[in-house]
Amino acid sequence: MVSKKMQKVLNEQLNREYFSAYLYLSMSSYCSDIGLNGSAHWFFEQYKEEVEHGMKIYEYMLQRGVKIEFEQIDKPEGEFESILDVFEKSLAHEQFMTNNLNELSDLAMKDKDHATYNFLQWFVTEQVEEEATVSDIIAKIKLIGKDGNGLYMIDAELASRVEEQNSGGTE
Repeated sequence: MVSKKMQKVLNEQLNREYFSAYLYLSMSSYCSDIGLNGSAHWFFEQYKEEVEHGMKIYEYMLQRGVKIEFEQIDKPEGEFESILDVFEKSLAHEQFMTNNLNELSDLAMKDKDHATYNFLQWFVTEQVEEEATVSDIIAKIKLIGKDGNGLYMIDAELASRVEEQNSGGTE
């Protein structure tokens, strides 16, 4: 049985996942506006991945009999100083999400809710990859500095991101 407290925080996480999708769609739009279509594509794929994460939580909650409660999604930031700023804010957001997922995992163990704890471990593991990927992109952007050719190459690399299968979506 899922405790009332766990039901509340699962709903909060569900809504955070959809805010994340909204944020990444905003970042995609910004990148498109400044002509970095590869980065726009990368963030659009990130948007789709976050929607899949939300659906994974949604389906779990339904399976466990948890009432779904959708909240209003806040307006995401849409203006950024640079491509570096966008990715740094993406990393900060991923770190925020990691912290939230760790707290959910802690609560599941405290509640002795092994099913929810096991379910959340997929997300905890996913966050390691998310933070590492964005950190790597930030390092590359910092390495090239203001070099337009280097930024062009990174943007081209980001354009090659393909939709990941089985990233937690519905099947």
